[in-house]
Formats: sequence, C-alpha cells, structure tokens
Amino acid sequence: MSISQLFARTAEREAELACQTDALRVEIDQLTARLNNIERDLEHVQITRQTATSLADGLDQDAPPPAEPELPEHPLHPQLLAVFHEKQRPLRARDLCEALDLGLLPKNVEGVRSKLKRLVARGILTETEPGLFTQNRP
Repeated sequence: MSISQLFARTAEREAELACQTDALRVEIDQLTARLNNIERDLEHVQITRQTATSLADGLDQDAPPPAEPELPEHPLHPQLLAVFHEKQRPLRARDLCEALDLGLLPKNVEGVRSKLKRLVARGILTETEPGLFTQNRP
C-alpha cells in the first residue's frame, strides 16, 4: 500500500467515524429529551400520589364508621342469623329449615331461600356459591 492510499483510507475512515459520531449525538439528544419528559411525568405522578394519600388520610379520619345494614322486618330474619351465628359455617336453605324445625316442604325451603336472598341484597349475608349462604364477618 502506498502512502497516498494510506492517507485516502485514513480520510475515509475519519469521515465514517465523524458520521457515526454525529448520528450518536443526535440519538443522545433524543434520548435525553425522552428521559426529561419521563422524569417530569414521574414527578407529577409522585406529587399526585402524595396529594391523594394526604387527602385519603383526612377522609378516613372524618368519615363516620360504616353503618350496620338494616335487618328487614320479619320475625324469621333474626332467627336465621342466630342459626348462622351458632353454626359458624355456610348453610343452605334446607339446613336452616331443619335447624328451625320448619319442615322441608318446598314452600318452606323457598320461603327461607327468599329471605336469605333479601339478606344478601342488604349485605348481611353472602352467597358464596348458588344456594350456599354465609354470614359476613366484620
């Protein structure tokens, strides 16, 4: 290789490296701008979280305790809840009819099931699966 070829090759390499350097500087500028935007958004989210936390702390102190659900008026409702309290397990309408000596006639079972559904609607009981009821625990 002659000296002129060496200088030509060096000039080509220098031009390639200068081009790569320029491209990397542009990419760094773009990444820096993206990083600044993300850091700004992060700061806004952190401020929002702090504000929400402080507001929630104030709300928790000011909020009255949740009211107990109101029991529907029917003489059987307290008896049903007493059975749940005594048994301490999920029960079916048939189980409650047996426990209350109501007999297992379809009208009795369906009547108890209807009352259980009403207690579920009021948030007093939970139907964990179709036909299986349990008392909500505080």
